[in-house]
Amino acid sequence: MQLTDFKVLTFDCYGTLIDWETGIFEGYQGLVAKAGVSLTRDQILETHSRYEAAQQAKTPDMIYSELLAVVYAQVAKEWKTEASAEESAVFGKTVVNWPAFIDSTAALQYLKKYYKLVILSNVDRESFKGSNARLQVEFDHIFTAQDVGSYKPNPKNFEYMLEKLGAEGIQKDDILHTAESMFHDHQPANDFGLASAWIYRRHGQPGFGATQPPASMPKYDFMFTSMAEMAKAHQEALRAKE
Repeated sequence: MQLTDFKVLTFDCYGTLIDWETGIFEGYQGLVAKAGVSLTRDQILETHSRYEAAQQAKTPDMIYSELLAVVYAQVAKEWKTEASAEESAVFGKTVVNWPAFIDSTAALQYLKKYYKLVILSNVDRESFKGSNARLQVEFDHIFTAQDVGSYKPNPKNFEYMLEKLGAEGIQKDDILHTAESMFHDHQPANDFGLASAWIYRRHGQPGFGATQPPASMPKYDFMFTSMAEMAKAHQEALRAKE
């Protein structure tokens, strides 16, 4: 199997292209100070992850920015303090400020020359507009949790994407699902028989950070520590075919 075997790259966005862990961590700093808790970066991210995954399963049709506000208030309670409705809403709207990984834009612009690029993300359409502006590339399709009415790893999200792409004649074998999260992306990709590339952004760090751990480690077909590394591997695959 080679990177050049595929026609479409489907992407998770947050954690893969956008540095959501930095965005989440920075978004909690006011609450950390207010609560007076002493926690590591990963402890903050892991706390957020527990509440986010539970809330996504509980209210699958809730807009992501609103869901983040609910999660923020829940985390505040765990930390023995309270977050006002305004503070929670502000946190919910921080997605547009989350930074892109430094290599994402150039890699996407390169890969756009060879593939259709598709987003499959646990986000709402309005929040993604800010992220899309940071990434500076035109995606061929953008499929959000808001469009589907559920959050990954719910199989409905992958069913929705495959149905939409299938209507254009795109088959599973044409698709390489590209993502960081084992929980949200690689496990369902395995379940749907999709090839996948792991963008291992947390290499060298323990645990799963802002994502829940998978029940068991899914398989993947490629592993890169950055989007830049993936783009370089594609260049090498092209040269090997010459």
